[in-house]
Amino acid sequence: MFDTATAIVVAAVVGLCVGSFLNVVVHRLPKMLERDWQAQCAELRGETLPETTRYNLAVPRSACPSCGHRIGALENIPVASWLWLRGKCSSCGTRISPRYPLVELLGGALAAYAVWRFGPSWKALAACVFLWMLVALTFIDFDTQLLPDDLTLPLLWAGLIANLFELFVPLKTAVLGAIAGYLSLWLVYWLFRIIRGKEGMGHGDFKLLGALGAWLGWQMLPLVILLSSVVGAVIGLLLLVFKGRDHDIPLAFGPYLAIAGAIALFFGDAILKAYLY
Repeated sequence: MFDTATAIVVAAVVGLCVGSFLNVVVHRLPKMLERDWQAQCAELRGETLPETTRYNLAVPRSACPSCGHRIGALENIPVASWLWLRGKCSSCGTRISPRYPLVELLGGALAAYAVWRFGPSWKALAACVFLWMLVALTFIDFDTQLLPDDLTLPLLWAGLIANLFELFVPLKTAVLGAIAGYLSLWLVYWLFRIIRGKEGMGHGDFKLLGALGAWLGWQMLPLVILLSSVVGAVIGLLLLVFKGRDHDIPLAFGPYLAIAGAIALFFGDAILKAYLY
């Protein structure tokens, strides 16, 4: 068994590598889903789509979108390669977004903090999986305003499985959290739709809050919703000030729920105790 210091270092390194993979997930999963939807629509129309090259999380190899240069192993070292390349493609010099090393750093930092907070344990490992999936959902929703079932539903089930062993809350509390999380936003959705005649949020938000309830328990849901509103207000204000965001462009709510869920995981009990006592 690792001592805590060694475990934190290992978690950080593994988290950096997972963060690199999360960049692939964020970029490719929405495109994979779009291809699948197109194929399903064509099948319903009785059409056959032309054959295309395989496209999934493993193939084709990562390449520069500008010149097609295949990214080699030495160019794919988390954070270090981006710094060594000075944020540019080694072939054509096209700028590489700093978001790539940011996601990698998030993966490493969150994993290291989870191990520091919970110690080298199954609880820390489960927390890492929870946080990594929230990172992927955050950036996918920012980019596409989609929260794919391919991530939200496994996240929900993973929370129930983790709490089958009471890693975070008792199983009954987790099941009630999943139900309450989903139904609370489902009711808000339909009330808004009845009153305003349009959708106020996507269905993925229900599933994400249900997943957070499955991990954190029903008692934490009011805090998650409150924190997500605060985080959303702050980020929305910053976007408005620095980017002049158009009010007609809807804001994705999923990232704020995800950030609130991460805060509640680490500090939820302390916040509730400070507020209640």
